[in-house]
Amino acid sequence: MISSSRIQDANLQLKSPADAAVGSSFDVAVCIGRFQGLHLGQFALIQRALALAPKVVIVVGSAFQARTPKNPFTWQERAEMIRLALSDSVNHDADATTALLDRVSFVPVRDYYDSRRWVEAVHQGVDGVAPRQDGQAAPRTVLVGHRKDATSDYLSDFPGWTLEAMPSQGRMHSSSLRDAYFAGGGNEANPLMLAAALSALVSVVPPSTIAFLRTWAELPEYRALAEEWAMLREERAQWASAPYPPVFVTVDALLQCNDHVLLIERGRAPGKGLFALPGGFLEQRESIYQSALRELQEETGFDRLPVHMDTAFRGVQVFDHPDRSLRGRVITHVHHFDLGQCKNLPEVAGADDAAKAMWVPIADLAAMEDRFHDDHFHILDSFLGLTS
Repeated sequence: MISSSRIQDANLQLKSPADAAVGSSFDVAVCIGRFQGLHLGQFALIQRALALAPKVVIVVGSAFQARTPKNPFTWQERAEMIRLALSDSVNHDADATTALLDRVSFVPVRDYYDSRRWVEAVHQGVDGVAPRQDGQAAPRTVLVGHRKDATSDYLSDFPGWTLEAMPSQGRMHSSSLRDAYFAGGGNEANPLMLAAALSALVSVVPPSTIAFLRTWAELPEYRALAEEWAMLREERAQWASAPYPPVFVTVDALLQCNDHVLLIERGRAPGKGLFALPGGFLEQRESIYQSALRELQEETGFDRLPVHMDTAFRGVQVFDHPDRSLRGRVITHVHHFDLGQCKNLPEVAGADDAAKAMWVPIADLAAMEDRFHDDHFHILDSFLGLTS
């Protein structure tokens, strides 16, 4: 685990907000991460970026998602965690803090589950806050990061930027931080659990992050996410003795009618209360097509003769990104049906795993992005082109 003294020993603390303005080889330094619980290893990357260039762009990934145990904080909350830590680094000196924060810009980028689109979005975001001046060459850009595992492969996706590969700052990861944090909320009868969890994090996160986490735990979202975290942990424990990590196969149905799509509100964790496509796990004696029709009927009450559904069927697409589901490796097959223009929208009602079922205008979906379960907004985007 990393400690604050180790960061100082590595000589990564920024001595002055003006340090990077003199003799810098770069115009812009970029840091990319989810920052879902800022720890000292991530903060070291940011401080290194500040030492390398006068302008720093922090790309905040997994933006615009619904709150989950993996993504509990909005991108604005994560940006605020970073701002607070930077303010601490100059001892809350008002002028120094202003000068430092003026050098930092935040760019939120959603998960596209498509590396080409994601890289393009990062470039667009960085260019938007650090544009090329008329008649001048492109800004000299350095990407500051650490090669940890397969999740760091993105560092090779920006060949036009110089890579500043930082050494390991310890074994602390944001996932471990979140595990400790939400474990502290699992027992309402013991208020000391949260205090103990935060105490265990003192050596691995900035002091301002501890204060942020303590305050954030007073929100109702903390209790709900802690309960969902405990459920997911128990579910994974049931598969711990399997000879191989489980791979789940699921189905979903995207049903259109009169420029609307049929959605459910999930009635159970994970994702309780979030919007999703009707769907579920593949049954042993069903084809994926049969399972999709069954789940559609069970969760929404929508029922049509097979010949009618065959006519409405437009195709099936597989969504298999390793990180698409909190449950683990879940591969889903999304069946697209289009009923065309109907006199009236078919009646539906939530049942089984769905608390509600409703027809939603396609025009309203883009504004609902942060209310969808897992990657279901991305699925809708893939079929319907909701984002640019």
